[in-house]
Amino acid sequence: MDEREWRRARAALDAGRGRLGEVASGLYPDVPRVAGTSLLCRDGWVPDAPIPLEDVRLEWEDRPATPAVADPPDGLPPGYRTYAETMAALAPPRVFEDRPSYRLLAATPPVLRLGPARYFDAVNVGESAAHELAAGANGLPLRTRIGDPCDLSRRAALPAITTVTVTTAGEYVLHWRDPAKVAHAGGLYQVMPVGVFQPLGDEAPDMWECMVREYAEEFLGGAEDYGEGFVQDEWPFHRTLTTARSEGMIRVFFLGLGVDPLTFALDLLTVVVMDAALFSGLFGGLVAVNDEGEVSTAPFGGTVPRPMQPAGAAALRLAWRHRAALGLTRG
Repeated sequence: MDEREWRRARAALDAGRGRLGEVASGLYPDVPRVAGTSLLCRDGWVPDAPIPLEDVRLEWEDRPATPAVADPPDGLPPGYRTYAETMAALAPPRVFEDRPSYRLLAATPPVLRLGPARYFDAVNVGESAAHELAAGANGLPLRTRIGDPCDLSRRAALPAITTVTVTTAGEYVLHWRDPAKVAHAGGLYQVMPVGVFQPLGDEAPDMWECMVREYAEEFLGGAEDYGEGFVQDEWPFHRTLTTARSEGMIRVFFLGLGVDPLTFALDLLTVVVMDAALFSGLFGGLVAVNDEGEVSTAPFGGTVPRPMQPAGAAALRLAWRHRAALGLTRG
């Protein structure tokens, strides 16, 4: 495949992720799904009831085994070594950096086992497999080598945290992901905030800290560069949200996890129930456009916008299913 062909297939992928996701979903007829969506999972990945975030236990493994499939060369133009390198040269998103990330090694909720990774580890496999499908590659050799999409040993499975933010007034925050700005899931709707589970430095993994940063970045348009010497516990915004959580004005729950059939993106599904007055005070200036797309609010009523990223659809469906347990009986 030369550069022109690669660009053509990349454009087809970005323009057709919804349709291609349906095609990819059909390749895994025997894999369980999350809440009737196309998000793939294993038995035990979705608990019967929401788990308070403070009850989720994160374990750490310093030196995990190398995944079976890593940095595949499939379908790259001559002279390129990885899919991320090719993207950076031929179709770069606005933000595209190989930052430290966490890799999910095992999941038996409420226990999640993590290890170290880099962001491009997931891009090189997942986006390459999606590109292969968009290009109509005969036999889908990369996807065949990966095999079971829910086998966490087959590739570096980097989790994102997908959060449905629902107010006590019965609204949730909706995001349209601009394909010109993002490397993953462009052209689809998604809930907010969503972000790859990543550290800022060498701190231990903490889902809440990551979620707070995503609220600042996606809801308020904050920068992702926090600068030298940043201490999150001393950050006023973090303190405000954490205090509100301790006082019950913010309630956070883990809903489960699943894998996108097109890109193999792995999402930890969560819901944040926020007091409506607090939400208005914190996010009354909610941006209409952020670094990844367009932002709006929608009624929390059990419907799923289309086309929507499978993880967002699954999180919405689970939140609606558990609305009584979450104290969301309106709608």
